[in-house]
Amino acid sequence: GRYVWDALTAINQHLRDFRSLEVHPIDVRLLDILFTLRSLTGSKEPYRIISAFRSPETNQMLSDQSAATNGSTQVAKKSLHMEGKAMDVRLNDVSLTGFRDAALALQGGGVGYYADSAFVHVDIGPVRTWQGT
Repeated sequence: GRYVWDALTAINQHLRDFRSLEVHPIDVRLLDILFTLRSLTGSKEPYRIISAFRSPETNQMLSDQSAATNGSTQVAKKSLHMEGKAMDVRLNDVSLTGFRDAALALQGGGVGYYADSAFVHVDIGPVRTWQGT
């Protein structure tokens, strides 16, 4: 019924930008959505985290790589990853479409579906959806 601040500090450290090692607070509303999604889907597996917090430098590097690979970037210039308000994740015991559908049903923020890369983006921004590669 309450947040454990030492645990949140450990989460922030774990979800830091692994390239720059910069640590940033992860918004507890995002953690709440992820907790709810895991419960709704009945998953018994831990989240597989593709991307959590990103420094502005990492975000720009990923944007540049995406543009070079795809002809245009699939990385938002003002990504909520840079604010600790977005994660790219999957649950190995839940189909990607099932996870996406559960996230969409929550109406808790943005949901991006990246079938080719095998993850779903979840954020606490405005409710919206998109499909990437």
